[in-house]
Order: sequence, then structure tokens, then C-alpha cells
Amino acid sequence: MKKYNLKLSIVIPVFNSKGCLGELVKRVDTVLGANVKSYEIIMVNDCSTDESWLRIEELSLIYKHLKGINLRKNFGQDNAIMAGLNYSQGDVIIIMDDDLQHDPEDIPKLIDGVEKGHDVCYAHFTSKKQSWPKNFGSWFNGKVANLILKKPKEIYLSPYKAVRKEVVDEIVKYDGPYPYIDGLIFRITRNITQVVAEHRKRLAGKGNYNIVRSVRVWLKLATNFSIFPLRIASFLGMFSAGIGFCMALYFVVMHYYGVDAPTGWPSLIVTLLFIGGIQLLTIGIVGEYVGRVFIQQSKGPQFIVKNVTKSEKE
Repeated sequence: MKKYNLKLSIVIPVFNSKGCLGELVKRVDTVLGANVKSYEIIMVNDCSTDESWLRIEELSLIYKHLKGINLRKNFGQDNAIMAGLNYSQGDVIIIMDDDLQHDPEDIPKLIDGVEKGHDVCYAHFTSKKQSWPKNFGSWFNGKVANLILKKPKEIYLSPYKAVRKEVVDEIVKYDGPYPYIDGLIFRITRNITQVVAEHRKRLAGKGNYNIVRSVRVWLKLATNFSIFPLRIASFLGMFSAGIGFCMALYFVVMHYYGVDAPTGWPSLIVTLLFIGGIQLLTIGIVGEYVGRVFIQQSKGPQFIVKNVTKSEKE
């Protein structure tokens, strides 16, 4: 591994991964060691329900490069990353998961991608060791990003990435309660690349993925960075009105030719369900925007830090 004359920050959001943290820090320390001018590991505990924070405190006494940040409640992965970015001081910031599915051996590849002149370098996984629902969620999120963020189709929005300090400085200016890191990156820069990396099985414990988290990500992406859902609502409203007009015209013509309009509950119920469903969908989309505006104006916090570990240098 070549030597890097830069300061590096590793930001790791942590949630219920006590069994992975010791090996993760060990491997990062082994990979970077004397090959980076200086580096720091920032682990942000997102109010884990296991003993992850106690483990971070223990590790911070062993590894002088490690700083732990303990959030007062669970804010979500992107908010935890924002907390870590606010504390980061590196020239390049690596963002990675806490379960060792992101191999520390690939960190030099990400650094090289940035050193070649790019602002951001994503890890591209040719195969992923995760459940099919999570794979589907990643695929769907990528398709939404293609549409809303105008993301190049060949770029994979990996949670494992390297970001220049200048871009991070712009990211942390965002003070809304619903940050989405990849959306903020594409709002700031298009000078982005990716490198092939290895995706491994989770070292220990169970993954924290569920469908609710995916829906939250999609909503943040869709409503924080675009009015596209509102346009869909408008289209559905016009489509529903068009169907109603065509049905009315059809019944008038049939009545003119002496054919009585169909009667009975089936046609009435189908019509009501169709139009009612469209109305509820559009109200829900508008409500999502209004709710986010309200929370933004009420200054809901991105994160609240409960305590921070002290390194030997402090």
C-alpha cells in the first residue's frame, strides 16, 4: 500500500453492532497504520439498544485515533452520519457501515479515486452479500435517484464512499431535520466516480434493514430534493378526472342510442374506490411536503449529542 500525505477521517454510524466494532477498528488500523499521515475514526452510536456504546468507550481507550459520539436518541443513519461529519477534520472523509460488509482493505481505492481529482468516490459492488429485499430496496432507490437527482445510471449510490473535505463543508451547512447524504452530494457536485469493491457478509449479529427504513429513505429522496411527487399527484388527478369525463360521455351517447346505463353497486363502488384512492394518494403526498415544511420551520434537530469519548490527546 502506498503512503498518503493527507489526514483521513472515517465516519461510521453504529446501531446494534457491538460484536463487529472491535474487529472493524482493528482492520481499519491495520490497513491505514503508518501509511496515512494521520487519521481518525469517528463512531456515532445512534442510540443502540445493545452495548455498542460501552464497546466504543472501551475501544477508544485502546485506539488513540478513535472518537465515539453517543446520540441521545435514535435519529436514523443519515442523521448519525451528519453528526460524524460535523466532528470530522480530515482532508478526505470515508463513510462506511459498522458491520464489516464494507471491507477496510478497499479504503485505499476510494482515496485514490478522490486523489485523481474527483470530489466523491463511491464503492461499486458487483455482488452484494445481503437479503433480496435489501437488494431490491437499493435497486429501487437507485432508479428513483436517476429520475430525481439526475444521477448517472452507471453510478451506484453506495453507503461506502470517500468525500473531499470541501464537499463535506457544504453538506454540513444543511440544517434540515431530514438529511439524505447522497442527495446533498449530488446537489453540491457532479464530479463523481466509483471503484469496484468487495461486499462481504456481516461479521456478527443481525442486519438492521427493514421495509420501513427503505420507505423513509425514498420519502427523503423524493420530497427533499424534488417536486416530482407533486407532479405525479397532479397527473393522477387529471387522469382520474379524464376517466370520469369519458365515462360520463359514454353514458350520454349510450342513452342517446336507447341503451340504458348500467345500474347497481359494482360500478358505483369501483368508481368511488378509484377516485377516492387517487384523492387520498394526492392528499398524502401534499401532506408529506406540508409536514416537512412544518418540522423544518419548527427547527427540529438533526441530532443531539449526549456525550463524546475523550482521546489520550485530549
